Amino acid sequence: MKRLQLVPPGASYLPDYVAALTAGWSPDNIRGELAIREALDTIEKNPEAFLASLVDKAARGAPISLPDGSQVKRLPGFTLWLWDGEFCGTINLRWQPGTSSLPPHVLGHIGYAVVPWKRRQGYAREALRQLLPLAKEEGLAYVELTTDLDNLPSQRVIEANHGVVIEHFVKPPAYGGAESLRWRIEL
Repeated sequence: MKRLQLVPPGASYLPDYVAALTAGWSPDNIRGELAIREALDTIEKNPEAFLASLVDKAARGAPISLPDGSQVKRLPGFTLWLWDGEFCGTINLRWQPGTSSLPPHVLGHIGYAVVPWKRRQGYAREALRQLLPLAKEEGLAYVELTTDLDNLPSQRVIEANHGVVIEHFVKPPAYGGAESLRWRIEL
């Protein structure tokens, strides 16, 4: 594996990010193609605003639209890009101030997505390892992540970072309705 870094989204990395989107990769496993189109449109109109929107530790951004159309207050959070000399994917962290628990509409603290041509190289495992100390710096005692029951690669990523299953559940229909596992990593 090349040396993987987590980098803040920036203009110098943006062409590689756009190339990944254009190739069909989406950082959003629920909204897929729609998320790709929205990101490309936003980048074309105002790349600086797009980049700024990926780091919002004060939760100053607009409310979040849920799959059912309702809106909820944005949580503090940030996205980092996986970089090995090329764009490899994203990892993000979100939290609720003053507590490690999350509101019911948020399935987990952390989400990650690796571009298909960089998978099976340990990048997700390493990105999660590097993100955990940053989650602790935000005051979290633990983080929770969810995986579909059949997503064995993601489960191995979480297990490699000392995650344990705390719940079997079915995701709400708006999030795909799949049988899922909720994992916890103590910080």
